Amino acid sequence: SPGKPGGLGTGREQVPCGGWFLYYTRENTMLTVHHLSKSYELQTLFEDVSFSLNPGERLGLVGPNGCGKTTLLRILAGEEQPSRGTVSRDPGLRTGYLPQGFTPDQTATLGEVIGAAAGEPQALEDELAAAALALTQAPQNAARQAVYDDLLQRIQAAESGRAAAILAGLGLDTIDPAFPVRQLSGGQQTRLSLGLVLLSDPQLLLLDEPTNHLDIAMLEWLEDWLAGCPCAALIVSHDRTFLDHTVSRILDMDMHRHQVREYAGNYSDYLAQRQAEIKQQWADYKDQQLEVRRMRQDIARTRAQAMDTERKASSIRIGGGEYKLKGYKSYQQGIAKKVAKKAKARQKKLERYLESDERVEKPQSEWQMRLEFSQPAHQSRSMLRLEGLSVGYLPGQPLLVALNLELRAGRRVVLTGPNGSGKTTLLRTISGQIPPLAGEVHVAPSARLGYLTQDQSGLDLRQTPVETLGGYFSTETEVRRFLSYYLFTGDEPLKPNELLSYGQRTRLSLALLVAQGCNCLLLDEPVNHLDIPSRSQFEQALSQFEGAVLAVVHDRYFIERFAEEVWWVEGQGIRRELTANLG
Repeated sequence: SPGKPGGLGTGREQVPCGGWFLYYTRENTMLTVHHLSKSYELQTLFEDVSFSLNPGERLGLVGPNGCGKTTLLRILAGEEQPSRGTVSRDPGLRTGYLPQGFTPDQTATLGEVIGAAAGEPQALEDELAAAALALTQAPQNAARQAVYDDLLQRIQAAESGRAAAILAGLGLDTIDPAFPVRQLSGGQQTRLSLGLVLLSDPQLLLLDEPTNHLDIAMLEWLEDWLAGCPCAALIVSHDRTFLDHTVSRILDMDMHRHQVREYAGNYSDYLAQRQAEIKQQWADYKDQQLEVRRMRQDIARTRAQAMDTERKASSIRIGGGEYKLKGYKSYQQGIAKKVAKKAKARQKKLERYLESDERVEKPQSEWQMRLEFSQPAHQSRSMLRLEGLSVGYLPGQPLLVALNLELRAGRRVVLTGPNGSGKTTLLRTISGQIPPLAGEVHVAPSARLGYLTQDQSGLDLRQTPVETLGGYFSTETEVRRFLSYYLFTGDEPLKPNELLSYGQRTRLSLALLVAQGCNCLLLDEPVNHLDIPSRSQFEQALSQFEGAVLAVVHDRYFIERFAEEVWWVEGQGIRRELTANLG
């Protein structure tokens, strides 16, 4: 049949042959995980994990930091081996893997990196012709078929303008192609890494925290891109709204049991199911404890009865005296043995029950922070006031101009907008780290500013957490107890800060602000490195904090539940918007 090449995902593939196309059908591929386990010498991450992923499906992988999510993705990507179990998939499956911390080739320009991923049209056409010829000579060769399919998809993506759409969606289209990759900002390099994965036109996407460094517009673009892509995807993310908009199943990694459980629906559906399970588990556990207590009391009574019968076996009291009756002692001892045997049988029954699968485990407390912000005393009505403020780094090149804004005491405000629009610059100006280009920042006399930077630059990396907070407490015991509220346990409080993960540094930075008694918090992307349980606890703590908060955030779930007011960066100005949380 004459025609033009068609796309994958329809079930029909085409091979050119003398101006005609040979059509054939191909079964859909599927990723299947069989009883996967991963252990290290002193730690077990997960055991007996099994699930499957079909084309077009979206799975969200959630769980606390350190439970093994990244390790599982590395195993699926073939970069690490499991301790036990297997991963089955089509050898020709095109897989796009975005690891955390991946950076593109630092020696190349932006255009060179993108060109290598998207391909030059004429070069791709030449390669396709050669691959087609090789395939006609060996139609059953799976490797040649995979090469042909990959080239065909890259040509179709280039012709459809897909590459340009991806670059525009990630805010990379305005950067000069000759710009060196090594000079891109950290956020730009992260977005470029994501773009390169999407440009490869994968059939299977493995995404480890793809939403880092994406503003709200980019998050919404990525959601739309995934909705229109026929590929399958397994996504690790702490962005709850993103998971709500993209996935139809959730895999929950339990760090206590080292297991993975599957839930139907998006993140909100999973959360409702999980909360219902925990509620039912607590009810069952309390019923079990009552039954165990009843059984133990019964065993104790039976044992007491056996001992009392044995004690009375030697004689019988009649009237005012005791008399020995022939055969009475042996009769009573027989009864005592039967009662004791009954008590022993009931004890064994209880032990078997407590060791059986029927036993209900006590629900584990989630691994979360216990933030206890001290409440400020007297506060001025206005904590911060910006008058005609312009901010930036070079005179004549302001990022934001003529800002007239006020942050009142107790107000929870979120500052959000496109990446690179000046949000961090505004916080740095308010905190006094850089001078304003024009206008003034008025800070109330009663305001005590606390500034949490994205890079945790407020921490001395040579110190330990105990040393960082040592000046705010009388004894090391008090410091360690305070740090335990922020999940620092074991020997972690004694590790140098430079050896802490980014999530641990964020928690330590928060602890430092609390210990300093700050009543006006400037928070720059405070939830970036926190897992979902810690984000939830962080939101609850801030909701109870009576001081003022100005937070740069792109997490829409956080904004919806926390912000009383949103400052939207638009162009070089800021638009204020009150929310339903203002009450």
